[in-house]
Amino acid sequence: MRWDLLFDDLESQLDQEQRDEERALAIEEERLRLARLSLRERLVAMAAESDAPLRLELADGERRSIRPTGFGRDWLSGDPVGAELGPRRCVVPLAAVAAVLPTREQVRAGLVPAPPRANALQERIGLAFVLRDLSRRRTAVAVTTVEGRYHGTIDRVARDHLDLAEHDAGVPRREREVRGYRIVSFDRIVLVGFE
Repeated sequence: MRWDLLFDDLESQLDQEQRDEERALAIEEERLRLARLSLRERLVAMAAESDAPLRLELADGERRSIRPTGFGRDWLSGDPVGAELGPRRCVVPLAAVAAVLPTREQVRAGLVPAPPRANALQERIGLAFVLRDLSRRRTAVAVTTVEGRYHGTIDRVARDHLDLAEHDAGVPRREREVRGYRIVSFDRIVLVGFE
């Protein structure tokens, strides 16, 4: 009888140790998954789970609410929301996001892996490609940098900078309307707004 109790006790201890080990392993796996989680992945997951706009604090200190419409490799595009409207569309380099100001639900959603997105090609496109498209279309843009805001048309886009022909808003880019030229490093761009 005593032997039966002893073996039952040992079996119970072994089962408990095995459950503790599995729980510790699961906790460690979750820590590793979170350690590999990028800001981009969290933003994609937040946008996938909620229609609420993302509240972002950008590198220039401004706070913007943006309803994301797309994510590239190193940028997000969306529609500005709220009092700071201005352009109907914008592109934000992820490097310009100083902080995200999420709701409690967005925090939870951002920790859950996002479902695979249908547009895998868009997710591989870099910021330079998007800016080249705006240049090719001759779209008037408002380029916000850490130093200020400049309106004009993007003349050309190189690997790490763009050439902006500055002119008044609402005026098409004509040589006589151009007030000057500005070469802007991608590192300094906070937001590119356009119609």
